[in-house]
Amino acid sequence: MLTETIVEDERWVETGLPELAERAAKSTLRHLGLTPDHWSIGILGCDDNRMSKLNFDFLGKSRSTNVLSWPVAERSAIQPGSPPPAPEPDNRDLGDIAIAYEYCATEAINVGRSLEDHVAHLVVHAVLHLLGYDHANDKDAALMENLEREILVGLNVNTLY
Repeated sequence: MLTETIVEDERWVETGLPELAERAAKSTLRHLGLTPDHWSIGILGCDDNRMSKLNFDFLGKSRSTNVLSWPVAERSAIQPGSPPPAPEPDNRDLGDIAIAYEYCATEAINVGRSLEDHVAHLVVHAVLHLLGYDHANDKDAALMENLEREILVGLNVNTLY
């Protein structure tokens, strides 16, 4: 398995987070030409309180957010709008992702998506961050958004929001 999911908030069990995260993460890696079996990603399904603590501890922000990611290695594109280098095969671990239930459930309602589709999008987004993709400038954001859209179409996820 590519992902190992720890469920701290039992509401994630109802959404099928472990299976959903596995499917979205595998689709992301395959889309980028990476073999999912060669890598591992940790997923934490938590609540807003836990996410607020993580967000404060790692980013100094005292509020919750939808998803956070911690790549094992920093990768970034050489030029804005170009893909970052592929991960080195000597370290199977790509990093960790945390996702907050209440924040995601509210966002899903606000954007008119099912919670499952919204979570799939957030996992794809977070996996791309683990691989060095970012949205800090317009060119990188366009690349990342286009990749997300392509991957989500392959997952049969609504990309209109």
